[in-house]
Amino acid sequence: MINTIKILRHQGKQFIPDLRKVKAPGIFRGRPDIGPEVCDEKALAEICPTGAIMISPVRIDLGKCAFCGECSRIFPEKIKFTTDYRLATNIRERLIVTEGRIEPLTLGMDVIRKEIRKFFRGSLKLRQVSAGGDNSCELELNACGNVNFDMGRFGIEFVASPRHADGIVITGPVSKNMASALQITYDATPTPKIIILAGTDAISGGIFEGSPALDRSFIDKNHIDLYIPGNPVHPLTFINGVLDLIGIK
Repeated sequence: MINTIKILRHQGKQFIPDLRKVKAPGIFRGRPDIGPEVCDEKALAEICPTGAIMISPVRIDLGKCAFCGECSRIFPEKIKFTTDYRLATNIRERLIVTEGRIEPLTLGMDVIRKEIRKFFRGSLKLRQVSAGGDNSCELELNACGNVNFDMGRFGIEFVASPRHADGIVITGPVSKNMASALQITYDATPTPKIIILAGTDAISGGIFEGSPALDRSFIDKNHIDLYIPGNPVHPLTFINGVLDLIGIK
């Protein structure tokens, strides 16, 4: 009984009334801040298992970042991960966080296709495709619809068939054996349709980048409407990113 009360006190209220303003827990790793402190930049870059850290100046590509926290653990004065979960953008280059710049990540309003906000603002149905994913992002996307986050309150839902969807959400690095299935799913989705990449693996290939087992030609040849980094993607990051895309404040 006492343990149950402790858990309830620790977790607090389960339902999140305002997904736009809620604070993420302190253990969450969101947007990193890169300070001006001098450090061994070469050693810093070599720490990263996915090559997300670049130097002169120090930059972190959130599209490659595994959010493992090793860089901040070894160089705590240089890199600190904040709890800012607003990480989604529709411009790939904006996922690169640069030393000394602490502004939040945003979408490029002029890049958003007009039909997205015209047709999907009140209702958006998505078909999720696990293209070689490890089930971590997939689990978090499932959580978007639970009683805590309740993404459905905004009319955003995952559907079973691409023929009932307005777009696809891709997780995983896109393995060769899923490339054809991904294309078939996309082709079956009615026009106009959107493409969302959810997670480090989907955006860049993650730790599998450059592997001969991947076929990322689908991503290379199609316009991506939204990049949502994370390893895995947090429900707050996904929901807020989609809300920004379709224009819900």
